[in-house]
Amino acid sequence: MLSIAYGELIQIFRNRLVLVTMLVLPAASSALYIYLHQRIPALAVGGVAAVLIFLVVAMGLYTTTVTTLASRRQNLFLKRLRSTAAGDTGILSGLLLPVTAITLVQVTAILTVLGVVAGGPADAILLAVAVLAAVAMMLGLGLATAGVTNSPEHAQVTTLPVLLGTLAVSGWVGFTGTEELTLVKRLLPGGSASELIVNAWNGGVGVTDSLILLAPTLGWVVVAVALAARIFRWEPRR
Repeated sequence: MLSIAYGELIQIFRNRLVLVTMLVLPAASSALYIYLHQRIPALAVGGVAAVLIFLVVAMGLYTTTVTTLASRRQNLFLKRLRSTAAGDTGILSGLLLPVTAITLVQVTAILTVLGVVAGGPADAILLAVAVLAAVAMMLGLGLATAGVTNSPEHAQVTTLPVLLGTLAVSGWVGFTGTEELTLVKRLLPGGSASELIVNAWNGGVGVTDSLILLAPTLGWVVVAVALAARIFRWEPRR
């Protein structure tokens, strides 16, 4: 797995499109939100944190996951890996470990800057749990989306619904709360995770009540992984 991960890390830094998608766009978007917070102090910090995190995990982690798996399938790299001693789980873990690690570094750096600018989170541990839940959800959705993505170019289309949807939900929940349409907002992909991020940053909500919000997010992980197990393909469709 580690040898696969090392090779994939090299490929990431050789692919300019993936590098821009994964590093430049989320970082630039996050810098914009941090700038807006400085210009508009009334902007809710918890909501900003939720949107920043989903910018990174959706634009960086999710889209790169789909593009990477589609590319490796198209050039038959996935098929060749399955002929080695590595198991399916080890192959996928090795391919996705670098992008996941880079995403976590990005999120940590961005939230650290936001904390310096606007004050740190009320509960850093709860925030870490929320971030890991969001990462797990987007990885699962990435695996599922890769199952219906024929090529890296096709990924530009197949990723749009989840990409735009999770970003819209994170902003909706982050800046309007869940006092209205509570169930709808929490059940949408990214909704409960965004609320958990807001609670962790702003405080004022009990840990037990906040951890209940993990259930919808983990539910999406289960659904996405189950769907991926049915539709993910290791070879190009003929």
